[in-house]
This record gives sequence, C-alpha cells and structure tokens, in this order.
Amino acid sequence: MTKEELKAIKQEIDDLINKIKQWNYEYYVLDQSSVSDSVYDQHYRKLVALEEQYPQFIRNDSPTKTVGAQITDSSLRKIAHQVPMLSLANAFNQSDLIKFDQQIKKITSKADVNYVCELKIDGLSITVTYQDAKLKLAATRGDGTLGEDITENLKEIKTIPITLIDCPIKNLEVRGEVFLSKNDFQILNQEQKELNLPLFANPRNAAAGTLRQLDKTIVAKRKLDAFLYYYVDALKDGIKTHSEALQQLTKYHFNVNKEWKLCQNIDQVWQYIDDYQSKRNNLAYEIDGIVIKVDDLSLYQILGNTNKAPRWAIAYKFPAVTTTTKLLEIFPTVGRTGRITYNAKLEPVLLSGSKISYATLHNGDYIIEKDLRESDLVEIKKAGDIIPEVIKVIVSARQKDAKKFSKATHCPKCHSVLEQVEDEVDQYCVNTNCPARILKSLIHFCSRNAMNITGLKEKILARFLNLKWIHDVADIYQLVNYRQEIINLEKFGEKSFNNLVSMIIKSKSNSLERLLFALGIRHVGEKNAEILAANFKTLENLMKANHQQLSEINDVGPTIATSVIDYFANQDNQQLIKKLAEFKVNFSFIEQEIKQEQIFTNTTFVITGTLSKSRDYFAGLLKSYGASVTNTISSNTNYLLAGKEPGSKLEKARELNVKIISEEELFSIINKK
Repeated sequence: MTKEELKAIKQEIDDLINKIKQWNYEYYVLDQSSVSDSVYDQHYRKLVALEEQYPQFIRNDSPTKTVGAQITDSSLRKIAHQVPMLSLANAFNQSDLIKFDQQIKKITSKADVNYVCELKIDGLSITVTYQDAKLKLAATRGDGTLGEDITENLKEIKTIPITLIDCPIKNLEVRGEVFLSKNDFQILNQEQKELNLPLFANPRNAAAGTLRQLDKTIVAKRKLDAFLYYYVDALKDGIKTHSEALQQLTKYHFNVNKEWKLCQNIDQVWQYIDDYQSKRNNLAYEIDGIVIKVDDLSLYQILGNTNKAPRWAIAYKFPAVTTTTKLLEIFPTVGRTGRITYNAKLEPVLLSGSKISYATLHNGDYIIEKDLRESDLVEIKKAGDIIPEVIKVIVSARQKDAKKFSKATHCPKCHSVLEQVEDEVDQYCVNTNCPARILKSLIHFCSRNAMNITGLKEKILARFLNLKWIHDVADIYQLVNYRQEIINLEKFGEKSFNNLVSMIIKSKSNSLERLLFALGIRHVGEKNAEILAANFKTLENLMKANHQQLSEINDVGPTIATSVIDYFANQDNQQLIKKLAEFKVNFSFIEQEIKQEQIFTNTTFVITGTLSKSRDYFAGLLKSYGASVTNTISSNTNYLLAGKEPGSKLEKARELNVKIISEEELFSIINKK
C-alpha cells in the first residue's frame, strides 16, 4: 500500500473519530441527536473495522476507547464513579449474538451458559447509592468515569425509594435508567408548544434534559420514571446470579422492569428478541433494543471488560422501522433569525404507531444532495424512533414529469430576496421587518429561558402584532398602556391583563444573560449569553467590546464575536436597545450564588503529563471548584496534577516542595468534600 493510500485511510479514521465524538457530545451532553441511531451505528462500525485493520492509526481519544461524552462545565457537582459505568457492545443480527455466545463459552470454558434478557429502555443511565438504607447519592453516567450529581432531582421521581425497606446492606449501589413514558412525553411537548418553547425530539432527550435541570420543581412537574436493573456488588453480598439480583432488588422495593426473562441458551434469547420486535409498540415507554447479560455473576471477573464495555453483556439494537409514502410538497419556512428551513408535506402514513404527515428537510443543499422531488415516492423512518426523516427516493417509481427541486429565491412571508452566506448551507431572509421574523423574535423573547413572559403565547402575540400594538420586542413593555383594549378582547379579562402586566414588569429585572439570549443574536445561545454577561457585566461594556476582546473569551471565538459586533453595529438594533433602556429594562449581570462548592479557593494548580482526559477538561474542572490553573511551577503553586510522562515540571515541583497528586487522588479529594 502506498504512502498516499495510508495517508487517506488515516484521514478517514480521523474524520470518523471527530464526527462520532461530535455526535456523542450532542447525545450525551446536549441531549439532542442530530443523526439517527442507524447512521451513528453505521459510522461506528466502519471506524471499528478500520481500526482493527490499521491499528497503527488508533487514537487514544477514539470513541471506540471511551464511554459517552466528556463532561462539560455545568452547575451540577461532578461525581467520580467508584466502579466505571461502561457502555455495552452492540449486536445487530442473530450472527452477532452467536459470536457473543461463542466468545463467552471460549473464555469461561463453559459448555452451557444462561442469559438474562431485559428490555433496553431508551432513557438516561443513572447510579444510586444507599447508605444504611437511605438514599445518599445519585449521579448520571457522564463519560463513564465522571458523572453529575442529580441526587435532589432523583428524589422527585416517585418510583425511586428514598428509604429502603428490610435492606440489611450498609452500602448499596444500584444502577438503572430514567425515562419518560410515551403519554407523558406527548403531554410535555404539548406544554412546550403552548409556552413557545422548543419541542423535545424524543422521550430520551426529554428525560435527560429534565434530570439535569438546576430547578428541581421542574423535575417534580414532569412525570419521570425509572427502572433499576443492576446490583453493583451483588456477588460480594452473597448473590450468585443476575436473575437472583433482580429478584432481590424487587424485594427492596426498587422498580424492576417485569419483562425480563432467564434464557437457557442463545436460541431462547433470539426468540425473546423476536417476540419484542412486535410487542414494543404496545409498551407504555420507548425501547430501542434488548440487553443480554450472562446470568452467573462469578463469570464476570473471568470475562472482564474491554476499555469501553463489559464482555459479559451485549445490547441487541432493533433495526430502524421504515415505510414509504408520497412526497406531496416541499416548502420553506422562516425562523426568528431569518434562517430558511425546508419541510416536506407527506401523504399521511402510519409509522411505529404514529401518523406521519410532515418531515424536516433541513436546507436546500440537503434536498439537492438527495435529489428529492415533489410527487416522489420516498422512504421515511423515525430518527431515534421519534423524528420523521426522509431517507431516500425510490427512483424507479419516479414520475417522468417530476421537476428537479430549486431553492427558494424569495422569503415565503415578506417576499424579500433571500441571501446565502459564503461557505454556509443556509439561506436567510435579511429583512428585519419581515412579519414572520418579527413574530418568531417576539415568541423567542418571551420564552421561558429568555425573558420568561410566558403569558404572551404565540396566538396572543400574533394578535397584538396584527392589531399594530407591538412592532418589535421593546413594544411589549408598552402593552400596559392598552389596558382597556386588551381587557375587551375575547378570552381576556382584568385578571388576565393584571397577570400579564405582572410578568412584563418582573421581566425588566432579569439578569443580562437572559436579555442577551432573548435578543436572538445569531449564534448566541443560552450558554454563550451567560459567558458574555459574566465577562462584560453590563450591556454597555459588551457593545463597546472589539473583535479581539470577544474572540479571546473561552467558548466564544471569532464566529460569535463577529455576530455580536454585527448585531450592535446595526442601527435598527441600536434603536431597539435605546427603547429597552427607556423602559428601564435591566442591562447588568446579576451575580448568582455559586452552586459548586469552592473547595479550591485560593489554591493554584499546574497540570502536566498525559491524563485520561485533555488538560482543558481538567483545567475546567478545577476552575469550577474555585482553583487557579497556571502553566508554570512556582513557589505559589499548591498542587501539581501529574499524569503519565510528566516531564521537567515534576522535578521542579519536587525542588519547591509542591504537593504532587494523581487524577485518582484529585477525584478522591473532590468526592470527600
């Protein structure tokens, strides 16, 4: 093989790693999947195959060597898992299961092996620790070694016992899955819609997003549920099999899914899988496969783990459910930033128990790449078993007169000419007076995570806009002058008006980050808004900032910097800010109480050597606990966090009597605190 060919293979492996890491980040951290399970699995299997064939190109940070996604900064306390929370290897067909069975028998020298089959709940993995029968600690899986503290939130789930009954075990750790039922998911999304908030893509994302909320009252309102399925130290506590452990957990009043089954061989496992292929749509919750575990716990240590998954278990993934239907129409819609999104109107069809009539087509390039045309017969599936996605065209069924798709040239609402930024796939309506943009901007401004004026729902805002009582977001603050007119409206009254005015007045006191997010500055999400507000403290300071000052801020960068500068340079936006100031809307950052215990205040760290995660990761973790992190060892350094091959900094630390600790010792300090 030539050097050029090897170089191309290495590049392909690097591209796959970067792509899958991004998808892991979206799924595990953002709770938002941008690709379907089948697309993810296809790329993952390709990466595994290439790494097996070309081991010289395997990277330490490859997703095949890690679990989940790296924990990013958040206000939730970090928890180091005493026993790693590994992911499971996947099986996609009967042949994969037979290979799994053969490997188990080969390693253990057992002729017969019993397996326990359990439903693979599509939710968020958790671990819960009880001390003296009382719930002490709960955490998410996170990256497998470090999760987030969700103890208080988990207590709001009614099926999680706070105190165990008749449990003699002093220290008990159990693991399971938090989920949202199909019915409660529908109710939640209806509420999101009524509040002009983004809809959740699927129950898994809804459960994960809810459990990581900082306000536990939100968790209490959403009816999360949980199944517990793993007793961590069962063998040490005298339990010999996984099936016995499930029975013991049930006796301790844990909510154990009753659909599990003990199978005598791999053929019975396949029969169980086959049964639930048809039963899954009748379940009250989403499942995306079947988990198969060796029943004999004494074999677990013999079988061991890979660096990512245990060898004693595997997850069979259900194939994506697809169907065909007719693509009736391709049409664009415009969002609050002016971005154009294309959608497909479909001939209604049933898929996984739901009637599908529409699907997103993202952007014009996406449609051109797939060569989608109106009147085409298309194959669709539910991405992640929830979001309708057009997979491909059945070209053989295409009508001869089917016209090729062309991108829209004008805004579907105001008919202004659309523009497309160089090197971007999206088109934009740049008319700031576009009625669709104004309405979407108003909806966003009032949304719960922005200015939180939830009394102004979409229909009400559209009505006020049509009556010309409001023309931009600042006009919301003069609705108090329309008292009699609003009271006289149908389905309004004095009480409704007073409640609305109360919300509007209260929103004036919001901290700066809410206002920045509410303004809808392109690329500036909630997190970016908070970072900008915390760095510049006032809107006036932010408006004076130059490109270099903005782009040097961590997690901001040149793209957001350009967007912020462009926004405040616009004269219409300057007038809007002036109007908001006249209505006495707060332009200052209100410091919040720090949620993370600042155990390393006035403590300086230096990081050296190769650790299990990047240096940026550990620097962020230390800073979240109040530490200062520098690059140079000095007499002012309190700790050197040292990994493998620490280099000259280790000698320097010893000379200056700086305390040297490993990452294991660091996590021990954090967890003890």
